[in-house]
Amino acid sequence: MFFVMIFVIFVVSFQAQRPQRIISLVPALTEMLFAIGAGPQVVAVSSFDEYPPEATKLPRVGALLDPDTERIISLTPDLVVTYGSQVDLQAQMKRAAITTFDYRHGGLAHIMTTMRELGARTGHVAEAETAATGIEVRIAAVRARVAGKPRPRVLLVFGREPRSLRNIYVSAGRGFLHDMLEAAGGQDVFADADRESIQATTEHILARAPDVILELRSENIPDESALREELGPWGRLASVPAVRNKRVILLTGQAVTVPGPRVADGIERMAKALHP
Repeated sequence: MFFVMIFVIFVVSFQAQRPQRIISLVPALTEMLFAIGAGPQVVAVSSFDEYPPEATKLPRVGALLDPDTERIISLTPDLVVTYGSQVDLQAQMKRAAITTFDYRHGGLAHIMTTMRELGARTGHVAEAETAATGIEVRIAAVRARVAGKPRPRVLLVFGREPRSLRNIYVSAGRGFLHDMLEAAGGQDVFADADRESIQATTEHILARAPDVILELRSENIPDESALREELGPWGRLASVPAVRNKRVILLTGQAVTVPGPRVADGIERMAKALHP
């Protein structure tokens, strides 16, 4: 009887310490919270959360640049997930005696590390371990499939002005996009730049001469006509091998742009595009 009482006290204490009202301002971590079973504890999300569907039904409390502090506090959270750069918001939460989980972007492995950290913070250690391990197994399987195959030199584009070749932002030598490309069997043409991204000019691209241009978009393209219109500007770089050999590829959807639990989906799609 004594041991039963001790166990009950432990469980009650654990439940009391586990956050019951979580607000997430980071879409990638919102996805993680739902993936590890902490979804029912989430009471509000950012303005840009689109996945999973359950998250879209929750109140919105701003985002990276415009968090609604008053709204956040009024929802009486016991854990607020913030970007590491939101230092003012973190200070306001501290003054309100609200705990924060402060997130900073990292590489591919950091996604699984963050999932495990969230599991520990939210009382879902086992679920987080299962989810993270599952992703790692899938990524390892992709690496095994592309091992030994020629690695095309890839320009990985994640932003540019619509229907133009201005303000082109590409992956560089570190960060989760670079790591995803490497896992999918590609070689980043800007791997020598020790940063997560750079703004590339057409002159840079001509000089690097990628074999493949792989462009990522969070939003879907409605039809073939719109797709041709979006990719059309690349035709101006006819001397680039990727353009000359018709290897300009557009992948859409947040699975290829959000560093969350769908990252294995994104890597599998990249690998299929690079090694059809």
